[in-house]
Amino acid sequence: MLCCSVALCLGQFIWKYYDGVASLAVGFLVYCVGAMLMLVSFRFGRLSVLQPINSVSYVFAAVLGALFFSETLNGLRILGIAIIIVGIILLVGGEEKHVE
Repeated sequence: MLCCSVALCLGQFIWKYYDGVASLAVGFLVYCVGAMLMLVSFRFGRLSVLQPINSVSYVFAAVLGALFFSETLNGLRILGIAIIIVGIILLVGGEEKHVE
């Protein structure tokens, strides 16, 4: 699911950052790979665990925005990123204990 989040975020980034039909096609292809990875993930994992992991895309989007679009990562955004990461760690760690 992490690879899915990265691919979805990168696909959208390519659409926004680059111009032209070629970049649109590449962005669409990367986005489609992410969507396919999501479908595969849902087949082998529990939706209640996997879907919240998809929120990692917000972290990637914030980092890409800061690096390429000069968006600021103020304290509140960094706190939000930290909460997302801690929540995912707790969710995944708790899931490993409940696997039968």
